[in-house]
Amino acid sequence: MPRVGVGPGSNGDWTGTEQLAGPRVPAEPTTASGQLAKFHAPEIVFGQNALLELGHSAGRLGARRPFLLTDAGVVEAGWAHRACEQLRSVGLHPVVWSDLTPNPKDFEVQAAYDRYVDSGADVIIAVGGGSCVDAAKGVAILSGNGGHILDYEGVDEVVKPIPPLVMVPSTSGTGADVSQFCVVTDTFRETKVTIISRTLVPEISIVDPLLLTTMPEWLNAATGLDALAHAVESYVSRAHNPLTDHHALHAVSLVTENLLRTLVDPQNMQARTAMAQGSLEAGMAFTNAILGATHAMSHQVGGLLDAPHGMINAILLPHVIRFNAAEDPVRYGPLARAAGIDIDRVRADQAAELLADRVRELADSLGVPRGLRGLGVGEHNVASLARTTMRDACLTTNPRTMDQQQAVALFRAAM
Repeated sequence: MPRVGVGPGSNGDWTGTEQLAGPRVPAEPTTASGQLAKFHAPEIVFGQNALLELGHSAGRLGARRPFLLTDAGVVEAGWAHRACEQLRSVGLHPVVWSDLTPNPKDFEVQAAYDRYVDSGADVIIAVGGGSCVDAAKGVAILSGNGGHILDYEGVDEVVKPIPPLVMVPSTSGTGADVSQFCVVTDTFRETKVTIISRTLVPEISIVDPLLLTTMPEWLNAATGLDALAHAVESYVSRAHNPLTDHHALHAVSLVTENLLRTLVDPQNMQARTAMAQGSLEAGMAFTNAILGATHAMSHQVGGLLDAPHGMINAILLPHVIRFNAAEDPVRYGPLARAAGIDIDRVRADQAAELLADRVRELADSLGVPRGLRGLGVGEHNVASLARTTMRDACLTTNPRTMDQQQAVALFRAAM
């Protein structure tokens, strides 16, 4: 049951940006001007024991021999086995592939695709974190379009139909299960490539907070901080609209209120459910509004070091908030309020500074290093990181134009 997609514009077209060469950026949908605001999202099954719906969901998409991508941690936690039980209970015959590592590599996507073809599978299912979901999307891209996964870097390069996708996230932060993004590590250039296409929005996302209870603490912290960065960046994005704004603000509130609670009390299902919803809403916001400089920079560090994406974001986000707010701080006020900060009788620039401080305080409470040097970035890496940042598609929707020298300064500030 393949599908095709179009770009985010109301008629499928993309408009260029005069400030930046490289990736294309969707025109900002502003309902006040009469322009339509598109909002793409999968069918969503949400709540405790939602995993029980996996077999019926895959069957409705025409699955007979579904291809289930997962990783060793999810297998060890028992979720891959339970997923296969649900698939077999409705007469399906799953093929399992679990040879994946965090931050999926280009060669891992190719190996998974080769297995997909050899097995004669159909519907593609991911059970796991963002790495599993991105790998599943990569397999789908190659199945429908051929070539090498790195050929599709950028915006709207996936033009042919792909197999149906069903996503079951086991973390609370990446938002990949509802997004049009696929991020893959280019192992030759030691960077991450971002693939953006409406074809990559899955058919179904099954969000079961019970799966979150088996995350390691570091992964819980990293993915939760990733969700916060998604919400903040999508709210200030040049492509935001009233629909994305609502989800972004609510996600900020849910994450800042509940992330630390899930580490203190991992079995607290109220907090886990809130984080699952926060991740979901942040994902729906950023897939429609795109992101900004935090993610454009983070992708480069992640490709270099294979470090946890959310922790890199947490280090960079306060610096990017200050950079953007120096030109226009207004939209950071509502974000600060959503984060529980009292901004009554506070100027917009002060509210932005308080928000940056709040992000850093949360990161501190979760044990995130104070700077990129703590992750292994050296001064000798800065020029290269800044140069590749300029090519990242996420930069085009950052609210303030950034040049390479400004990127160098931001990286150095975050060291």
